[in-house]
Amino acid sequence: MIDVINKIYTPGMSQAFVKESDEQWLHDIPPTLTALVNYLTKENNGIRVYKIKEDVNPGTGKSVYEMSNRLKYSTDDNSRWFVV
Repeated sequence: MIDVINKIYTPGMSQAFVKESDEQWLHDIPPTLTALVNYLTKENNGIRVYKIKEDVNPGTGKSVYEMSNRLKYSTDDNSRWFVV
């Protein structure tokens, strides 16, 4: 009987599984605010993340964005995003 059940029900891989090649990292996304918002929203299970405040770092002259997830983000000299 168990052999019959195993032949009928063979669970496939969950769609929740993320292939390693589909992974995207913060430093890999384009250096635009739109790309940052889209990435953070995706990482937040689809719950929209938005810009709360924008400041300029006086030392670098680069924008620093405080987002609704309460983290601050900026780009480095190679235009890669990082958490401040």
